[in-house]
Amino acid sequence: MADSTIHITKAKAATDIATIVGLLGAFGFVIYAIVSGGTPGSFINGPAISIVLFGTLFVTMMCFSLQEMGRSFKIILKTISYTSRDPSEAAIQVLQIAELARRQGVLSLQSVLAQLESEPLLHKGMTMVVDGTPGEEVVAILKKDMFSTVLRHQKSAGILKKAAEFAPAMGLIGTLIGLVQMLGNLEDPSSIGPAMAVALLTTFYGAVLANMVFSPMAAKLDRNSAEESMVNNIYVMGAASIGRQENPRRLEMMLNSILPPAKRVEYFD
Repeated sequence: MADSTIHITKAKAATDIATIVGLLGAFGFVIYAIVSGGTPGSFINGPAISIVLFGTLFVTMMCFSLQEMGRSFKIILKTISYTSRDPSEAAIQVLQIAELARRQGVLSLQSVLAQLESEPLLHKGMTMVVDGTPGEEVVAILKKDMFSTVLRHQKSAGILKKAAEFAPAMGLIGTLIGLVQMLGNLEDPSSIGPAMAVALLTTFYGAVLANMVFSPMAAKLDRNSAEESMVNNIYVMGAASIGRQENPRRLEMMLNSILPPAKRVEYFD
């Protein structure tokens, strides 16, 4: 059995290598296919880029407020740089705190509150427990905080999903623009090439943005949000159990019931 010393493992800020490798790999093969064809310059077209990129941005903006777009930008960046929280480590920390409270009393947790500041939800829960807040009230308050966090993540993922919907549509609009320009100037052979380039490249750009950028990033946000929600659930269960002064062994069983099999802990064995 572990002693009563609390070893707080801070959340680790890290770069999501999978996201970077995925982006570079996907774009790398597309660029390789373009270059191997011998005409990479023909895939660069200013009007086509403007139609798809800025068109997608402004149409997506119509679905949300400027404040929501601004707040979501920071969350979207977490698909590349994120804070890693291991559920097993979170469970061990909660059990250490529960054991300390069991042995020395709830008020002894005042000595570890400063160490928990890197985990705002856990810190808030333990502060309420030390202040004598009933366990059920602790759960209700922390659940509201969790819901707000999940809602922010869902909104950010929703922005990316909307952008993934609009990018191909903007590509289609660009294609129609190019076709109209081409058909309206059939008597001028020199205008057919640029118009055809806009018609084809806007569809290409829209497909690339939707399927290689926006949709994968939305999926990664959903994945990161689910991982963070699991850790936050561990904190909520721990704070509630300590507030109710339950046996830490019971808390261990409860935590293992929500942890994946590979992440389950055996703290008291």
